[in-house]
Amino acid sequence: METLGSREVYANQWMVVREDAIGRADGTTGIYGVVDKPDFALVIPMEGERVRLVEQFRYPLGLRRWEFPQGTAPERADEDPMTLAERELREETGLRAGKLVQLGVLDVAPGMSSQRGRVFLATQLTEGFHEREHEEQDMRSAWFPRAEFEAMVARGEITDAQSIAAYTLLLLHENAQP
Repeated sequence: METLGSREVYANQWMVVREDAIGRADGTTGIYGVVDKPDFALVIPMEGERVRLVEQFRYPLGLRRWEFPQGTAPERADEDPMTLAERELREETGLRAGKLVQLGVLDVAPGMSSQRGRVFLATQLTEGFHEREHEEQDMRSAWFPRAEFEAMVARGEITDAQSIAAYTLLLLHENAQP
């Protein structure tokens, strides 16, 4: 596919929606809608056999959801993934990691969005005070045994695709260890 033109349809501090005119290999043309969002960091805080989750109201779903701490830089800014991971962990949970290991990359919804995310494992944790953004004021944070996290996924209580995919990256990382 070839981009023939592009126009911004909508923008706010978190995203841009654009419509691209495209040319296909067979010579026909069409349109493609794209949601541009900055890359995000997702952090799996792990201490022994437990993980730390955050719960917040997800407006598009109209539901409160448990997930791993994750987010983007303010004002659609680009930020070093490791720095972003440290900031999201501190903001949402108050935790500081002595060690952060990148586990992999996730594409959120490649059929409609340019957003990608880096997944990190945070260990050697110390507790501190959270520094939540205004939109996160209703957020809660709690430790869960890994077996309970897995049971919550199986029961449909954790449905965040990025958190579930990130946990898969964690399992692959652990299985690759000698």
